[in-house]
Amino acid sequence: MSYQLYRNTTLGHTLQESLDELIQCSQITPQLALKVLLQFDKAINNALATRVKNRVNFRGKLNTYRFCDNVWTFVLEDVEFRDVQEMAHVDKVKIVACDGKGTQ
Repeated sequence: MSYQLYRNTTLGHTLQESLDELIQCSQITPQLALKVLLQFDKAINNALATRVKNRVNFRGKLNTYRFCDNVWTFVLEDVEFRDVQEMAHVDKVKIVACDGKGTQ
């Protein structure tokens, strides 16, 4: 599933660690932990799709790009990010974009 990427966030890691601890203490089964993680994936994906309204524009020099297994990877250099109030400049950015359509 492409939206399992959210498990690599601080929130996702913390959830996984908590579930592992509950499994070790025999308070939940591994099957229940998996169901919780799948629900987490769906909830994060839904929240990002429906609740986030902010927009950020960015501009930079495209260094490399790749499309493999329905995943785009872009590496940009000298990138400037802008929103309504702020601007940030970074030397290098890697963007990984997955198609979320068609996932169950």
